[in-house]
Parts: sequence; C-alpha cells; structure tokens
Amino acid sequence: MSKRLPIFVTILVLAAVATMIGLGVWQLQRAEWKNGLLETYAAASDMPPIAYPAVPDPANAPYFRKSSVNCLEVVGWRATSGRSADGQSGWAHIAQCRTAGAEGPGAQVVAGWSERPDDPQWDGGVVNGVIAPDSQNVIRLVATEPVAGLQQSQPPALEDIPNNHLSYAVQWFLFAGIALVIFLLALRGRNKGVAQSANLS
Repeated sequence: MSKRLPIFVTILVLAAVATMIGLGVWQLQRAEWKNGLLETYAAASDMPPIAYPAVPDPANAPYFRKSSVNCLEVVGWRATSGRSADGQSGWAHIAQCRTAGAEGPGAQVVAGWSERPDDPQWDGGVVNGVIAPDSQNVIRLVATEPVAGLQQSQPPALEDIPNNHLSYAVQWFLFAGIALVIFLLALRGRNKGVAQSANLS
C-alpha cells in the first residue's frame, strides 16, 4: 500500500490553517489600530469642546470629547442599566432630544442616574457633557450636571471600549496549531496502519 499524502485532505487542512493564521494576523493589525484609537480617546478629555455631531461617523466617533447640546424638547426616554458617579448600580436615564440648527436633528442625552427606571420630569435645556458610545445611536452625551431629581451618571471610561483583538489573535494561532497537530497525528496513524498492512501481506 502507498504512504503518499492524501492530496485532497492535505490541501483542505493547509488551506484551513492558512486561513486561521491570516485571521490571527488580521486581529494583530486590529489590535494595533485599537491601541492607537484608545490613545486618542485618552487624550480627548484634555481637548477643547466640539459641536455635537449631527451625523456621527461610526468609524471615527469623537468619544470622550466634551460637547454640549440644546435639547429643545424631550420626545422620549429610555432607561438602561448604569452606574452613578460613585459606582452604585441602578439606571441611566437617556433623553431622546429634539434639536435644531448645527446640532442636527436629534441627540441622546444621559440626563442622570437613579435607583429606579421611572422617567424623570425634565423638559429639556442646554446640557454640557462628555460624548460616550451608544449601542443604538453611535454616540450619546453624558451630562456632567444631572437634571433635577437625578444623580450624576458615571462618565465614560476607556475600560468601556472593548479591546480583545490580541486574545482573538492568540486563539486563531492556537486553532491553526491544533489543526496542524491533529492532521499530523492522523497522518502518522494512517502511515502506521499502512505499514502494518504491508507487513501482514
């Protein structure tokens, strides 16, 4: 019997290993990009305030920059789990504001924090704060001074920005190594079986 490599299986395994290595390299590149982005965010708090973006760019959102919004009218509320400035668990109250002019068609404003999800009584006004990530609208403004009846919400922190690309890269490299080892062990077992069959014939 022949001990030649199973061509199709070998090509398939090597292609899979190459793909996993490529994904690992891509994650390393993403990790380098994310580290640079976090450095930019870290420096943002010391930069001058900016106008609240009318249409934020998800790929280049101005997180951690100081800004302000004129909330002409609160058109809705949503409460999400959040923490107060002193670390208590509870609810962050986000006002969906109608705005006008250079501030764009609307804004999400974290008006403050409380222990209950009930909507606060606030009709709007000028809010100063810090731009933070928002899962539904890219950005939101976390007020530095809470509205009446609420406590200050925890300001955005760098720890809130996921940065797990390095661990993903390590995982892909491990997957590639494991796949290669399993293939080599299977190939070794196959060759032993071929050799034993040849000795018996």
